[in-house]
Parts: sequence; structure tokens; C-alpha cells
Amino acid sequence: MEKSKHKGRWKLLAVILVCASPIILSYLAYYVIKPQGRTNYGAFIDPRAFPIPALGTTMLDGKSIALDAYKGKWIMLQIDGGECPAICEKKLHDIRQLRLAQGKEMGRVERVWLITDNKPLDTILMREFDGTNMLRAQADAVRAWLPTEEGTTMFDHIYMVDPLGNLMMRFPKDADPNKIKKDVTKLLKASSIG
Repeated sequence: MEKSKHKGRWKLLAVILVCASPIILSYLAYYVIKPQGRTNYGAFIDPRAFPIPALGTTMLDGKSIALDAYKGKWIMLQIDGGECPAICEKKLHDIRQLRLAQGKEMGRVERVWLITDNKPLDTILMREFDGTNMLRAQADAVRAWLPTEEGTTMFDHIYMVDPLGNLMMRFPKDADPNKIKKDVTKLLKASSIG
């Protein structure tokens, strides 16, 4: 009788150990081994260091408007000249599609193109990317504000500005839109602002 009781306890202990082992292993893997690698595609920027400065921005009709006017929403920001070569058009297309890909959350995202010269814009381009806020800005002020990766310029990146008006993320040159989408989706999911 005592022997079978002892055997039953070992069986119970074995069952409990088998059931608890996945939880124990997951804690060990996460807290002891620690996962390696970045979980985001874009480079995080300390938002406290890069609030939106005065950029001398105006609408295309010449009326003054500060980039702060879009505070309260996430801003996908691109910088290019008015000629907008093919890579500029691709970024305009990408930020439009990235916003649309957010589904019901897309209302939390604004698209802004800072145009750093006075060259006229192509009417067809303006129609194609209707809904993108096209603002002229002083190139030197924008350049002084936006950090770049080594060997790149501000024209090579897409930036994210948080709803509080702080620059907080920069995507790499020739960025993969699918990877940007994952980052933007994570940001919107994790944030209750904007």
C-alpha cells in the first residue's frame, strides 16, 4: 500500500513537471538567455532631443503654417525638392500606401512632404498624391533638425514624428515598405495618443 502511494506521488510530480516545463523554459529563454537583435526596422531617435523647430513652412499658396499644426497625429514625413524625381515619387506612393494599410487606424496618421525649394510642382503629381500635406520649408532649418545615417542625406529617409510633435524614428535609405508597415502598426498599437 505504502509503495503504490509513493509511486502515485512520483507520477503526479512528473505530470506537473511536464505541464510546467514550457512556462519555466520560456522564462529562462527570455530572462536568462535574453533574445538578441532589434525588434524594429527604423532607427529610434530620442524624441526629447528633436522637437519640431520653426521651419518657415508655408502651404503651396504661400500661407504660413507650422508643422505643429499636425500635432495630435502621427506624421509620416518625407523631404524632397519640387522636381520630385522617381525616388521621391516612390516615397510619396509608399507613405500613402502605408497609411492606407493601417485600416481603421489610418486616421491617426498624416502624410507630410516638406519641399525644400521653390520649384513648381507637377500638377499630375499633386493630383496623384492628393491628401499628402505639401509644405514648402527652409532647407537649412530642416537639415539642422533631421538626423541622417552616415553617407545619406535627409532626402533619403522617411521620418516619423509622434503626436506630441517630436521626431522619434528614421527609416533607412531605400526602405522596405513592408518592414516600415510593421513598425508603424506596432507604434499605433502601443500608443494611445494620436
